[in-house]
Amino acid sequence: MDAFLVSTGIVALAEIGDKTQLLAFLLAARFRRPLPIVFGIFAATIANHAFAAAVGALVGKLLGPDVMRWVLGLAFIGMAAWVMVPDDIDAEEAAPARFGVFLTTVIAFFLAEMGDKTQVATVALAARYSSAVAVVAGTTLGMMLANVPAVYFGDRIAGRVPLRLVHGIAALIFLVLGLATLFGLGRNLGF
Repeated sequence: MDAFLVSTGIVALAEIGDKTQLLAFLLAARFRRPLPIVFGIFAATIANHAFAAAVGALVGKLLGPDVMRWVLGLAFIGMAAWVMVPDDIDAEEAAPARFGVFLTTVIAFFLAEMGDKTQVATVALAARYSSAVAVVAGTTLGMMLANVPAVYFGDRIAGRVPLRLVHGIAALIFLVLGLATLFGLGRNLGF
């Protein structure tokens, strides 16, 4: 359960203001068909994060727990810095509409998520926890928690959410998690 809950929280925080969340806004504004967009985000996230978790599980087995503590701690600290870098997205990153709303969303999200901070977080979490399924379920839920409201309410909430404040809070949380992990304080919390 720890793997699921930690994965959900980390990805939900990392996704706020991320380029894939901006892509969700863009697709919602372009197509105005939220349900196929939400299902496309879900399908792309499952595929992308399953791949990332497989890589993370392999890395976790190869490095061992002591090295993984340092890797995960430094990854959290790196995520704190990365969260503070604002994302933007080119309108061209959305795949052409000739594939329909669902497939356009799947393709665009899968490609936008490659090398993204939430994918990197999924690799790190899967390396830390023994249950890749719980990590993928958690990271997918975190992704959906951040992106479904963007699809349905994006135009109404975009101007009201101070992204700089949200990024600052997320960065602080990642920094604390990273330091706690490096100093061994997170063992009781599962990291």
